[in-house]
Amino acid sequence: MGEKISPLEVDAVLLSHPDIAQAVAFGVPDDKYGEEINCAIIPKEGPNIDEAEVQRFSKKNLAAFKVPKKVFFTDSLPKTATGKILRRLVAEHFISQT
Repeated sequence: MGEKISPLEVDAVLLSHPDIAQAVAFGVPDDKYGEEINCAIIPKEGPNIDEAEVQRFSKKNLAAFKVPKKVFFTDSLPKTATGKILRRLVAEHFISQT
């Protein structure tokens, strides 16, 4: 049985990075572990942040199995009328691109 990962915990760590404006973590199917974590990020204006930096920061602040395996950069994330990110739609969008 694999470890249970709360995407909200991963979101909170990602959002604590000074160069990340918005972030959402989501599970994707994985043959070996059943599911792995990916994330979508909207960087803040100005600084350049890349996948290596997101993973380095995540490794410092999360257990190894919670570190996103893939990082997708985007300029917008789908939200509800109240501003909540639609995690499932984000996951479907980026999974279809892999």
